[in-house]
Amino acid sequence: MKRTSFNDGWQTRPKVNPFAELSGTKVPFRPVTLPHDAMIGQERAAPDGEATMEGGAGAYFPGGTYEYRKTFAVPEEHRGKRILFEFEGVYRDAVVYINGDYAGQRPFGYSHFHIDADRFLRYGDDGDNEIRVEARAHRDSRWYTGAGIYRDTWMLVGDVVRIAPDGVRVTTPDIDAERAVVEVATKVENDSIAIRTVDVVTEVRDADGSVVASDVSKATVLPGEPAVVRQRLYVRAPLLWSTDTPDLYTATVTLKDLDAETVVFGVRSLRLDPRHGLRINGETVKLRGACVHHDNGVLGAATFARAEERRVQLLKDAGFNALRMSHHPMSKAMLDACDRLGMLVVDEAFDVWTSGKSDFDYSLDFPEWWERDIEAMVAKDFNHPSVILYSIGNEIPETGTPSGAARGRELAEKVRSLDHTRYVTNAVNGMLAVMSELGRLRGQSQEKAEHAADQGEAEDKGINTLMADAGDMMNAISASALVTEKTAESFAVLDVAGMNYAEARYALDHDLFPNRIILGTETFPTRIDGNWRLVEQLGHVIGDFTWTGWDYLGEVGIGRPQYLTPDTPRPAHTAPYPYLLAGCGDLDITGHRRPASYYREIVFGLRTQPYIAVRRPEHHGRTWAGTPWAWSDSVATWTWPGSEGEPVTIEVYGDADEVELLVNTRSSGRRPVGEEHRFRTEFETSYEPGELLAIAYRDGTETGRTVLRTATGTVRLRAEPDRPHITAHGGDLAYVTLSLTDPDGTLHTAADRPVRVEVSGAGVLSGFGSADPSTQERFDATERRTYEGRALAVLRPTGPGRIRLIASAPECAPVEVVVAVE
Repeated sequence: MKRTSFNDGWQTRPKVNPFAELSGTKVPFRPVTLPHDAMIGQERAAPDGEATMEGGAGAYFPGGTYEYRKTFAVPEEHRGKRILFEFEGVYRDAVVYINGDYAGQRPFGYSHFHIDADRFLRYGDDGDNEIRVEARAHRDSRWYTGAGIYRDTWMLVGDVVRIAPDGVRVTTPDIDAERAVVEVATKVENDSIAIRTVDVVTEVRDADGSVVASDVSKATVLPGEPAVVRQRLYVRAPLLWSTDTPDLYTATVTLKDLDAETVVFGVRSLRLDPRHGLRINGETVKLRGACVHHDNGVLGAATFARAEERRVQLLKDAGFNALRMSHHPMSKAMLDACDRLGMLVVDEAFDVWTSGKSDFDYSLDFPEWWERDIEAMVAKDFNHPSVILYSIGNEIPETGTPSGAARGRELAEKVRSLDHTRYVTNAVNGMLAVMSELGRLRGQSQEKAEHAADQGEAEDKGINTLMADAGDMMNAISASALVTEKTAESFAVLDVAGMNYAEARYALDHDLFPNRIILGTETFPTRIDGNWRLVEQLGHVIGDFTWTGWDYLGEVGIGRPQYLTPDTPRPAHTAPYPYLLAGCGDLDITGHRRPASYYREIVFGLRTQPYIAVRRPEHHGRTWAGTPWAWSDSVATWTWPGSEGEPVTIEVYGDADEVELLVNTRSSGRRPVGEEHRFRTEFETSYEPGELLAIAYRDGTETGRTVLRTATGTVRLRAEPDRPHITAHGGDLAYVTLSLTDPDGTLHTAADRPVRVEVSGAGVLSGFGSADPSTQERFDATERRTYEGRALAVLRPTGPGRIRLIASAPECAPVEVVVAVE
């Protein structure tokens, strides 16, 4: 079918009760271009009852109901054709009306879906058409979801005999160095009243556009009975897709004089066993994984192709080779980016089944809609070589029950019936799976501790003691015999046992379940060194996915720095308003790498230079009380005005025998570092401006060095676009980093001030903000305060030409950036 963007010409407003409108209440529509997040522009507020999406879970943004409308014409020549509208994602409970008539709905906010529209439309001189979409979001998620039509929309037009949407599926079942078998299955639909015979022509092209395989088949298609045309083609000397060489091919299927469809695919093989783990193209691959949510930081939930591509690229640059989209299906744009850039994907279906986690979440719709949503996820993912695993759920409480295990089997088999070429997992949290029986486990632990005391034995570190540490608690429960028993069937229905915060099971299960293959689907960032050691040592453990690779809106403050006080004897998992961010990402919401990211890169064996992170001097001597998701309150800077002469703790990360720290050329000594010391060490010194130098040594020979210098002199404002040229279409964006530096270019992390931007020409400001975890500022404002010396502006093109951005800040000369739009 012919596919045309349907993103332009929309209007939106909060939904208005029609009776209120009759009584005179007027709420005007305003124009928008999709994708659009209706929630990100709302006023945040402290919780006051029904007005918020579970408070901190949704970053204190209000819920609401929104409506979108668009007027459009359909030419007379389209009469008699099939016309569909495709929505890649509407959050949530979407209901679609065409010319006032109900046309369809989709409760789940992350599935792409089609609306069969031709029967509702007016053609030619019959007049214009109106499509209206309602969406609502209210206390239905554990993270920031956004609201509205936040992904792309399309108009599809085809003949009565045509290729079905998502109807071309490519597999590569047999590969060797000489040739690859490429099997193309094409679903042809016939809505006419006659038997039709069509010629199906398929051509496979390489990245240069050269035809490397082709085939022609005849297919007879009965009225109302779709036919699947299966063709086997042979590509000589195939280029294999991998994370290091993401080579891609295209397959174009043509129904002569009727329809054509082109899909992108890769040639690669997957193998799995407990000894070699996961093998891609015959080579064992350990997954260096990042969990990510779907929001795009300063853009809210709006999904732009460039935003997704930038995230994937920056995450790969930081050392990750795999993403787990948590906890819902990934966007098409991000899948495309993962294919092009060489990033593996675990795509996840649901956060809930029938047991809800929020007041009005998807559990209310799951029994009726789960099959259609699984079908949508697999249809979306099928041709993407980056996708290697489907996850059927995340931390589903039912996994600890027989009925839940049966439900898991049903979901897993549904996935396999649609796609047998990939593996199925489920991200199981052992503690949640036995939550209803934790009382019994705690009682057993107490009895054991009392028995040990009676016998004069060493004190047993029971569950009561472990309750003080979330990480130890989850591990202790997950490794218990109770969890072993209760989750055995739920794990048995899977190809890969996904485990959240349960590394204590990795070695244990090698003996208990010798055929079980494990993936750390969610782990604490503070434990990556020990977790990665297990991944490398144990063949049946195929990878680790940290929570999280990229910071996100909502679940506010789970990774924020906390210190013990009389009022806070243990860390709190939710921060008060105006907290905005989770604060646990290796990269912040602007894409800047935090110290944890460089530490992880060292643990992965991908970085030889040491890394310096300085703890904030104002907290020196206080007792740390952060959650296991929280990294130390450290920054890679040696600029601390007002702290001269004050004590300061310096963290140095490195994969070496030892590291030496020099403050203004004076050595503070050498300290051991490397794997046996968790790849890190600490130095105590006093702050004095100048230069901080760390030198790593192995066998007495220097292996790398890192320098931090104090920012001095006049503060300057700088503006740097990520690219000088962008395109006018296809979801492209320009990212402009605004930073405060000294005259030598050293970032001035202690000179934060408001920055104002003015955008003119062939573009608009789509988002503007910083990585400040707690702020009342808005992302749609033209003035934002920097955080640790940085802010980020995102420009969206409106057509060919030049976008001009002028930025200004107090006591700084204004700066200008020009981006060409082609």
